[in-house]
Amino acid sequence: MDIQNLHINTQLIHPSDQKESLGSITLPIYQTSTFEFQDAQHGADLFAGKENGFIYTRMGNPTIRELENALCILERGSGAIATSTGMGAISGMYMALLSKGDHILSTASVYGNSRAILESEFAKFGIESTFIDTSDLNLIQKSIKSHTKIFFVETPANPSLSITDIEAVSQIAKKNKLIFVVDNTFCSPINQRPLELGADIVIHSLTKLISGHSDVLGGVVIAKDEALNKKLRTTITRMGCTMDPHQAFLIHRGLKTLSVRIEKAQSNAEKIAKYMHSNKKFAYLCYPGLKFHPQHLIAKRQMKGFGTIITFDLDESAEKAKLFLNQLKLIRLAVSLGSVESLIQHPASMTHSVLSPKEREECGIHAGLIRLSVGIEEAEDLIADIEQASKNI
Repeated sequence: MDIQNLHINTQLIHPSDQKESLGSITLPIYQTSTFEFQDAQHGADLFAGKENGFIYTRMGNPTIRELENALCILERGSGAIATSTGMGAISGMYMALLSKGDHILSTASVYGNSRAILESEFAKFGIESTFIDTSDLNLIQKSIKSHTKIFFVETPANPSLSITDIEAVSQIAKKNKLIFVVDNTFCSPINQRPLELGADIVIHSLTKLISGHSDVLGGVVIAKDEALNKKLRTTITRMGCTMDPHQAFLIHRGLKTLSVRIEKAQSNAEKIAKYMHSNKKFAYLCYPGLKFHPQHLIAKRQMKGFGTIITFDLDESAEKAKLFLNQLKLIRLAVSLGSVESLIQHPASMTHSVLSPKEREECGIHAGLIRLSVGIEEAEDLIADIEQASKNI
C-alpha cells in the first residue's frame, strides 16, 4: 500500500513503509554513537556513498531517519534533515546556502533569533539581510537585489500573524532565481504544505506543534529537490546540528497525535477569538480566522485551518499587558507554542526582545502585544481565565 495515497491522519500513525525486522510497533531507539561495518570494504563503500547504511549517528541513525522519512512524506519533499533544535535548522540552512556577498530577503516579523543571527553573526561574514512585510507583493519586488540568494518567509508570521501568499511569492522567487524557504512552524503539514504551493524548502521547529508536549527540542529542513537536500544534509551534519535518537523517538511519538491535537486546539482558538472580539477590553485582536484579518482570504485559500495562535493587546501598554499576564491562573506564562497546554507570553520583552523598539514597531509588535498559544484544554475554562484576568485592568 502506497503511504502517499493514504489520508494524512493515517500517515501520522503509519508514517513509513519501512518495517522493523523484530516486529516492534513502536519506533525503537537506536541509542548508539557508531555502527559496525561488515568488513573493511563495506565501511569504505558506505563512506563513498556506494551503499546505503549507517556510519555514525551525527551522519545518520535509524531512529532519526524514520522521523525524517515521516516528515518528508507529510510535506511532500525529496528528503528531510532532522536537527537538534529549530534554530539548528534555520542556521544550518543559512550556512548551507549563503556565501560572502549574498543577500537574504526575509519576513520582518519572523522569529526573533531567525533574524538576530543574520544581523549579528552572519553579517560578520559579509552576508546582507533585509526584513520587510512579505504580505506586500509590490514591496517584495522592490526589495530584491542583484545579489539576493534566498527569500525566507514565515507565514503566519511570528508574532504578528501576517500572512504571505506562498503561491504568488513562489512565482516571484522563480522569476528572480531565488531559493524560496518557508518556516511552516505555526501551521504544520496539517494546515499548510508550502512545497506544494511552490516553495523550495520548508522548515519546522519540531519543538512546537509537531512534538506538542513541551518536553523535547528539535527542528527539520525539508527540500523539494534532491540535489538541494544533499547540499543541506552535508552542511548540517558537518556543523553537528543533527538530532539525537531519543529526541527523534519523542518527536515521532508526538507526531502521531498531531492532527487530533490541532483539531481541538484550533477549535478552542476560534472560540477564544470570537469571545475576545465581543469584549471591549481587548483593543487589538489578530487571528487569521477572523474576517477582518487583512489577509483572511489568503489564509482561507492556502491553509486548511487558521491555527492555534492569537495575538492581542489591551491598550498598547506593556504595563497592562504584564498585569494581565500575572493574573492568569490556568494559562501558563512561558515562551514556546503548539503544546497541549495553553502558553502565553509578551513578545516585546521576551521572544523578540533582541530587536530594537523601532524594529519591533516595524514588525507590528506593539509594546503591549501578547501572544497566546492555545492548547487542548476546554475552551470554556480558558475563556473564564482570560475574563477574570482582564476584569481589573
